[in-house]
Amino acid sequence: MIEKSFWYPVGKSGDLAGGPHAVVVLGEDVVVWHALGGAYQAWADRCPHRGTKLSLGQIKDGRLECAYHGWQFDAAGQCKVIPALPDFVPPPSQRACTFQTREAYGLLWVQMLPGQHAVPQFAAEQDDRLRKVNCGPYTVNASAPRIVENFLDLSHFAFVHEGWLGTREAVAVPHYDVTPTPTGVLATGCKAVQPRSSVHATGNAMVEYTYEVVSPYAAVLTKVPEAGTTVVADLRESIALFVCPVTPETSVVWIRMAMNDFESPDDKLIDFQNTIFGQDQPILESQRPKRLPLQVGSEQHCAADRMSVAYRRFLMDTGITFGVC
Repeated sequence: MIEKSFWYPVGKSGDLAGGPHAVVVLGEDVVVWHALGGAYQAWADRCPHRGTKLSLGQIKDGRLECAYHGWQFDAAGQCKVIPALPDFVPPPSQRACTFQTREAYGLLWVQMLPGQHAVPQFAAEQDDRLRKVNCGPYTVNASAPRIVENFLDLSHFAFVHEGWLGTREAVAVPHYDVTPTPTGVLATGCKAVQPRSSVHATGNAMVEYTYEVVSPYAAVLTKVPEAGTTVVADLRESIALFVCPVTPETSVVWIRMAMNDFESPDDKLIDFQNTIFGQDQPILESQRPKRLPLQVGSEQHCAADRMSVAYRRFLMDTGITFGVC
C-alpha cells in the first residue's frame, strides 16, 4: 500500500504533549506519545502481548505501559518490563510496531512505512517575512482526494463562496496552465474576481492563484490580489492544505497560512479560514460517490476542470487506492 510511505499530520505538536493519544491514519489505529524531554513516538495502537490498545495505558518511568498487563515499552518500542515475570529480560522480538515521526509546520507527522517521500513541501515556511498560523483540525465526512480536489477548484468560488471568494457577476474561468511536477501537479495563471479575498480585502479584486499538489493528499496555493485592493500593502499569502486520511471516506484537515501580516490577531485570521472551510464542508460531505472516481467517464469534466483532471491522473499514476474508486 503505497499510501503508507507518505507523511500525514496527526495533530498540533503542542497538543500531543505527554499522552498517550489515540489517532487513526489510513484506517489503522495509532498511538502517539512522548516521555518528558523525549521525541514523539507513533506506534500501532496494539500491544503485541494481547492486542489491547496501548492508548489506554500510561507513561511511566519514560516508557509506555500497557493498561492490561503492565508491559512497558521504551521509546524504541522494545519491551523492557513484564511485571508478571520480574526477573525476565524480554527478547528483541517482544516489541511494539513503530512508525517514523517528524515535526514540521507546527504539526506532528507520521509515516507508516519507510519510503523516499519527504514531508509535503511548503516553501513559504522558510520565509521569515511571512507569519504562519495553523487552522483546524476540521473533521470531514469526505475522502481525502475529494477534499484536495475541491481545494484546487476555481469554478466553485462564485457559488459556494459567493460574496467572499467569488461573485456571480464574474463566473468565467480564464485559461490557465497545468504541468506535472516530481511531487504532483502545478497550475499557474489562475485568475478569479473576488469580493473578499482575505481579511485584508477592501473590495472586488482580480486575484491570481498558483496551485501545486505536493503529495497525494496535500496541496499549496499562493494568491496575489491586484495592487491597491488590500489594507496590507503588497499582500502576499500562501496557504497549505494538509489532509490526514482517516478512513477511505473520512478525513481530518489542517490548513497552514503564511502571509506578510504581523498585526492581525490569530483569531481574526482563523475565523476567516473557518468561514471559508465551513462553506466547503457541506458540499464535500454531500458528494457521491464519497470516494473520488478515477476512471475516465465516471464523472463529466469541462475545460475549467483541467487541474482536477491532472490531479486524478497523478493519483492513478502514483498507484493511490485509498479514498478513490
